[in-house]
Amino acid sequence: MKKRSIKLLAAAATLLIAPMVSIADPAGDVDTYHKVMKKKFPEVPMQEYANGVYAIDEIKRANWEAIEEFPPYETFIDDGQAIWDKPFANGKGYKDCFEKPGIYGDYPRWDAEKGMVTTLSLEINKCLEANGEKPMKYGKGKIASLLAYMAYESRGVVTNIEVPNDPGAMAAYEDGKEFYFKRRGQLNFSCANCHIQSAGMNIRSEKLSPALGHTSHFPVYRSKWGALGTLHRRFKGCNKQVRAKPFKMQGEEYRNLEYFLTHMSNGIVLNGPGARN
Repeated sequence: MKKRSIKLLAAAATLLIAPMVSIADPAGDVDTYHKVMKKKFPEVPMQEYANGVYAIDEIKRANWEAIEEFPPYETFIDDGQAIWDKPFANGKGYKDCFEKPGIYGDYPRWDAEKGMVTTLSLEINKCLEANGEKPMKYGKGKIASLLAYMAYESRGVVTNIEVPNDPGAMAAYEDGKEFYFKRRGQLNFSCANCHIQSAGMNIRSEKLSPALGHTSHFPVYRSKWGALGTLHRRFKGCNKQVRAKPFKMQGEEYRNLEYFLTHMSNGIVLNGPGARN
């Protein structure tokens, strides 16, 4: 890597890992984040980052495009629509909780009343519990199928997650940012080590994907899983890969991480669900 690129990455890290005592600048972080990716991959159009590693790997992209001819997540979308349409025992349904299925781009967001980041997965289970239904598990299964349908209905929506000028929202955002840059596990890696510093490099037979757009294509069908999985399932898997103890799915740590990471992808069009190796 050229010295100039290294300096830019170092400068970006300094800006993005600002101490919590400083004034948070989410909009400035997005600008820095995008500039770093532009410097690292100058030929990649911004919207291509919605496609993850396939934005930077021509060989893998060709294979992926072939898979997309008959996407393995298609049946999950149908299952998700069936779940959406099926009424609850009390006669109500998801339409009584959500205006429409295509609201994937509205989350995650700051819930000022509860003083926490809320996600679409949390709101789905909140809807179920409010109507006397059993909540879903957060990693895979029915919730992944329902999210796939809602993501599909949200395709084309531009990511635009706001961090309001609220002390709690700013703290949650900074917490997610700190998580992203903090080294952990026996391998002593952070999310940024792989997806900013080493993006485009190979780890074993896999090329590390760029950080930008990571949240735009979930839930995803991974060949490794042989099924559809949620974003928090992927967070959990990443923690395991660096030999760190994973956190609880939909716990505060992963919700704040999702908040930061989605905000960093502002401007990227949603194209979920996706298929990945």
